[in-house]
Amino acid sequence: MTCWYEGPLAAFDTETTGVDVETDRIVSAAVVVQDAAGTRPRVSRWLVNPGVPVPAGATAVHGLTEEHLQRNGRWPAPVMFEIAEALAEQAAAGRPLVVMNAPFDLTILDRELRRHRASSLDRWLDTSPLLVLDPRVLDKHLDRYRKGRRTLTDLCEHYGVSLDGAHDAAADAQAALEVVRAVGRRFAARLERLEPPELHSLQAVWHAAQARGLQAWFARSGSEESVDPAWPLRPDLPAAA
Repeated sequence: MTCWYEGPLAAFDTETTGVDVETDRIVSAAVVVQDAAGTRPRVSRWLVNPGVPVPAGATAVHGLTEEHLQRNGRWPAPVMFEIAEALAEQAAAGRPLVVMNAPFDLTILDRELRRHRASSLDRWLDTSPLLVLDPRVLDKHLDRYRKGRRTLTDLCEHYGVSLDGAHDAAADAQAALEVVRAVGRRFAARLERLEPPELHSLQAVWHAAQARGLQAWFARSGSEESVDPAWPLRPDLPAAA
């Protein structure tokens, strides 16, 4: 029987105007679908005119200028609909979805759906929930004592995965998918008996523990930065009084 990490997987990634999921916007996104390891992936791409200024710092990361997005991007409302439909399709098919640092990409999509569609990501997934595989959470749990950073670039280097065109949504999604396959192979003895639904639930526990550890480290360092333990989607902020 084919193990989940050799079988069908999809991956999702975004590029944005910044790193605040509550206020920043999606400027590009991609969904990559691969029916089995080594097969040619199917790639869907979206380019978005966010309707807000694109900071120079964000452009320096992903290369998308405000002028380019105004000229070539689509309005957010139909794009968010299409992305949510694409993710719901993967969920309905039972195909695990790879999302590097899932609480960022899935939460910012949720906020965009609320902003432009008066909806939420959960509403699109009410009959078939996502089965998320987050390479950052998996790697940090399975190889917890390894020193060093764990960005996508770092994980690609560690697992021998090619990353051409970093910070392009499609390239990053494809690389994250391959990292998950590599993690599965390296830690097969610990992962091959776990099915994606069970692994999804375990990652929520692992991420919460990782968040507590990082929060404690911040406290010891005198930092007031907070770490959200929610995974793979952060809850909506309470309405202001």
